Amino acid sequence: MDLQIRPFDIAFLDEVSEIENISFSVPWSKNSFEDCLKNRLIDFFVAALPNDMCEARVAGYIVILTVAPECEILNVAVSPEFRRMGIAEKLLRYVSDRAAEKNCDTLMLEVRESNAAARALYEKIGFYPVGRRKGYYSNPVEDAILMDKSLV
Repeated sequence: MDLQIRPFDIAFLDEVSEIENISFSVPWSKNSFEDCLKNRLIDFFVAALPNDMCEARVAGYIVILTVAPECEILNVAVSPEFRRMGIAEKLLRYVSDRAAEKNCDTLMLEVRESNAAARALYEKIGFYPVGRRKGYYSNPVEDAILMDKSLV
Protein backbone atom coordinates (compact mmCIF):
# COMPACT_ATOMS: atom_id res chain seq x y z
CA MET A 1 0.00 0.00 0.00
CA ASP A 2 1.46 3.34 -1.09
CA LEU A 3 0.47 5.30 2.03
CA GLN A 4 1.75 8.84 2.59
CA ILE A 5 1.38 10.72 5.84
CA ARG A 6 1.26 14.43 5.18
CA PRO A 7 -0.02 17.64 6.75
CA PHE A 8 -3.74 18.30 6.45
CA ASP A 9 -4.78 20.58 3.63
CA ILE A 10 -8.20 22.19 3.31
CA ALA A 11 -8.69 20.16 0.11
CA PHE A 12 -9.05 17.10 2.37
CA LEU A 13 -11.80 18.65 4.50
CA ASP A 14 -14.78 16.86 2.94
CA GLU A 15 -13.14 13.44 3.12
CA VAL A 16 -11.97 13.97 6.70
CA SER A 17 -15.42 15.18 7.70
CA GLU A 18 -17.03 12.13 6.10
CA ILE A 19 -14.72 9.77 8.00
CA GLU A 20 -15.42 11.69 11.20
CA ASN A 21 -19.19 11.46 10.78
CA ILE A 22 -19.03 7.71 10.13
CA SER A 23 -16.64 7.06 13.01
CA PHE A 24 -18.07 9.00 15.94
CA SER A 25 -21.48 9.40 17.55
CA VAL A 26 -20.61 13.02 18.41
CA PRO A 27 -18.41 14.10 15.47
CA TRP A 28 -16.35 17.23 15.11
CA SER A 29 -17.78 19.80 12.72
CA LYS A 30 -16.02 20.97 9.56
CA ASN A 31 -15.39 24.26 11.38
CA SER A 32 -13.57 22.39 14.15
CA PHE A 33 -11.19 20.88 11.61
CA GLU A 34 -10.69 24.26 9.91
CA ASP A 35 -9.89 25.81 13.30
CA CYS A 36 -7.05 23.31 13.70
CA LEU A 37 -5.25 25.07 10.86
CA LYS A 38 -5.31 28.35 12.80
CA ASN A 39 -3.81 26.99 16.02
CA ARG A 40 0.00 26.84 16.03
CA LEU A 41 -0.05 24.26 18.84
CA ILE A 42 -2.04 21.78 16.74
CA ASP A 43 -0.63 19.46 14.11
CA PHE A 44 -3.04 17.69 11.78
CA PHE A 45 -1.96 14.86 9.51
CA VAL A 46 -3.73 12.68 6.96
CA ALA A 47 -2.86 9.22 5.73
CA ALA A 48 -3.35 9.55 1.99
CA LEU A 49 -3.45 6.99 -0.78
CA PRO A 50 -2.92 8.03 -4.40
CA ASN A 51 -5.89 7.36 -6.66
CA ASP A 52 -6.28 7.03 -10.44
CA MET A 53 -6.69 10.79 -10.87
CA CYS A 54 -3.19 11.52 -9.46
CA GLU A 55 -4.82 13.04 -6.41
CA ALA A 56 -4.80 11.66 -2.90
CA ARG A 57 -7.58 9.85 -1.13
CA VAL A 58 -7.77 10.18 2.66
CA ALA A 59 -7.66 6.83 4.44
CA GLY A 60 -7.34 8.31 7.94
CA TYR A 61 -6.22 11.29 9.98
CA ILE A 62 -4.83 12.31 13.33
CA VAL A 63 -4.85 15.60 15.25
CA ILE A 64 -2.40 16.38 18.06
CA LEU A 65 -1.95 19.27 20.48
CA THR A 66 1.59 19.92 21.66
CA VAL A 67 2.42 21.83 24.81
CA ALA A 68 5.87 20.46 25.61
CA PRO A 69 6.69 18.36 27.50
CA GLU A 70 3.28 16.84 26.74
CA CYS A 71 1.47 16.05 23.54
CA GLU A 72 -2.17 14.98 23.36
CA ILE A 73 -3.92 13.11 20.59
CA LEU A 74 -7.18 14.98 20.13
CA ASN A 75 -8.68 12.94 17.32
CA VAL A 76 -7.80 9.92 15.20
CA ALA A 77 -9.90 7.91 12.77
CA VAL A 78 -9.58 5.63 9.77
CA SER A 79 -12.17 5.18 7.03
CA PRO A 80 -14.09 1.91 7.55
CA GLU A 81 -12.89 0.49 4.24
CA PHE A 82 -9.25 0.88 5.33
CA ARG A 83 -9.52 -0.38 8.91
CA ARG A 84 -7.46 -3.36 10.04
CA MET A 85 -4.73 -2.47 7.53
CA GLY A 86 -2.29 -0.84 9.96
CA ILE A 87 -3.12 2.75 9.04
CA ALA A 88 -4.04 3.87 12.56
CA GLU A 89 -0.85 2.29 13.89
CA LYS A 90 1.23 4.14 11.27
CA LEU A 91 -0.45 7.44 12.17
CA LEU A 92 0.13 6.86 15.88
CA ARG A 93 3.78 5.93 15.39
CA TYR A 94 4.25 8.94 13.11
CA VAL A 95 2.94 11.42 15.70
CA SER A 96 4.93 9.68 18.44
CA ASP A 97 8.06 10.50 16.46
CA ARG A 98 6.91 14.09 15.80
CA ALA A 99 6.12 14.61 19.50
CA ALA A 100 9.55 13.31 20.52
CA GLU A 101 11.15 15.71 18.01
CA LYS A 102 9.28 18.54 19.76
CA ASN A 103 10.88 17.54 23.07
CA CYS A 104 7.75 15.95 24.47
CA ASP A 105 8.22 13.18 26.98
CA THR A 106 4.59 12.01 27.13
CA LEU A 107 1.93 11.35 24.52
CA MET A 108 -1.60 11.25 25.93
CA LEU A 109 -5.09 10.33 24.74
CA GLU A 110 -8.50 9.29 25.95
CA VAL A 111 -10.61 6.46 24.57
CA ARG A 112 -14.10 5.14 25.21
CA GLU A 113 -14.01 2.39 27.79
CA SER A 114 -15.95 0.07 25.43
CA ASN A 115 -13.60 0.61 22.47
CA ALA A 116 -11.62 -2.59 22.98
CA ALA A 117 -10.06 -2.56 19.50
CA ALA A 118 -8.62 0.95 19.94
CA ARG A 119 -7.44 0.22 23.47
CA ALA A 120 -5.66 -2.93 22.25
CA LEU A 121 -3.96 -0.97 19.47
CA TYR A 122 -2.85 1.76 21.88
CA GLU A 123 -1.45 -0.80 24.31
CA LYS A 124 0.34 -2.58 21.45
CA ILE A 125 2.34 0.55 20.68
CA GLY A 126 3.16 1.43 24.27
CA PHE A 127 0.23 3.32 25.78
CA TYR A 128 -0.88 2.35 29.27
CA PRO A 129 -3.97 3.34 31.29
CA VAL A 130 -3.41 6.13 33.81
CA GLY A 131 -6.90 7.22 34.78
CA ARG A 132 -10.57 7.55 34.02
CA ARG A 133 -12.99 10.42 33.32
CA LYS A 134 -16.46 9.43 34.51
CA GLY A 135 -19.24 10.12 32.01
CA TYR A 136 -16.88 11.93 29.63
CA TYR A 137 -18.51 10.72 26.42
CA SER A 138 -22.12 11.27 25.39
CA ASN A 139 -24.40 9.41 23.00
CA PRO A 140 -24.07 7.03 24.80
CA VAL A 141 -22.72 8.30 28.10
CA GLU A 142 -19.55 6.42 28.88
CA ASP A 143 -16.30 6.79 30.79
CA ALA A 144 -13.08 7.74 29.06
CA ILE A 145 -9.95 5.76 29.81
CA LEU A 146 -6.91 8.05 29.95
CA MET A 147 -3.78 6.55 28.43
CA ASP A 148 -0.18 7.75 28.26
CA LYS A 149 2.87 6.69 26.30
CA SER A 150 6.35 7.57 27.49
CA LEU A 151 8.54 9.04 24.74
CA VAL A 152 11.80 9.07 26.73
